[in-house]
Amino acid sequence: MDVAILFSGGKDSTMAVYAALEAKEDVKYLLSIKSKNDESYMFHVPNIHITDLLSQALEIPIMSVETEGVKEEELQDLKNAFINLKNLGIEAVYTGALYSVYQKSRIEKLGSEVGLKIISPYWHVDELEYMRKIVSLGFKVIICGVAAWGLDESWLGRVIDDQTIDELVELKEKYGINIAFEGGEAETLAIDGPIFKRKIKILKYKKEWHLDSGVYIIEDAIID
Repeated sequence: MDVAILFSGGKDSTMAVYAALEAKEDVKYLLSIKSKNDESYMFHVPNIHITDLLSQALEIPIMSVETEGVKEEELQDLKNAFINLKNLGIEAVYTGALYSVYQKSRIEKLGSEVGLKIISPYWHVDELEYMRKIVSLGFKVIICGVAAWGLDESWLGRVIDDQTIDELVELKEKYGINIAFEGGEAETLAIDGPIFKRKIKILKYKKEWHLDSGVYIIEDAIID
């Protein structure tokens, strides 16, 4: 099928690209919804501006759509994007949904209205096995936002590896966090991996910390 990927640059949407390619789909577009609202219920926000560069690194064209990020109203912007994809011949949209019924149900409703099949290949995956798989496949994923007990400023910019996952398992036992961050514990960005034609090289960044949460903002990056 001709497909598009709902793409934020995070680990889950990047894994959705991987799954689509493994399924021998013809991935025509990445669809990036860029919310102006940091508190968007639907869309990943930290470093969403890097998706254009990721498109180049993956060598997959990107369709970028801006939204004000107002709860429920932002869905109309997504629907309009789905209509555009449908008009371009896209048959299905892959998502990186893992456990969020709020997001998945709304995306599927819009897909049904427009006539697009919605595929979420990792829905209800075992979170620990999933995180181990990301690392074993060779994806380089950094943490670019944290908001949970046990995740302090030192986690910002950290690469997810097996040691990181071991520490997350300990934090799950202590605080009950979701290892794959489906409770909003952290945000991520994939900057290299087996599906990348070129990797992302970060040249400049800043960390912003506010009491018990923070973000890692990429200010300058290139494809290497």
